[in-house]
Amino acid sequence: MPCLVAIVALVFPRLVLVLIWLFSNYLGRAYETVIWPLLGFVFLPLTTLAYAWAINTNSSVDGWYLAVVVLAVLVDIGVIGGGRASRRR
Repeated sequence: MPCLVAIVALVFPRLVLVLIWLFSNYLGRAYETVIWPLLGFVFLPLTTLAYAWAINTNSSVDGWYLAVVVLAVLVDIGVIGGGRASRRR
């Protein structure tokens, strides 16, 4: 079951963010204000989920958790850049 949730989060990160926000306090424990998850929803949804996971699991972003957050940033930037490149063609 956790693998299925991870796959859904990779495919539909904004949907997962909305569901987490509606049904749990997971994002509230990771972020002190509402503005960061809101900006993350718009610009870097996978990074927002990875950071919330790192903070809720380890209470800091270091080591393996930092690698996961950096990978999420790279995936988010790649998705944004890929869309922009295909629009130019």
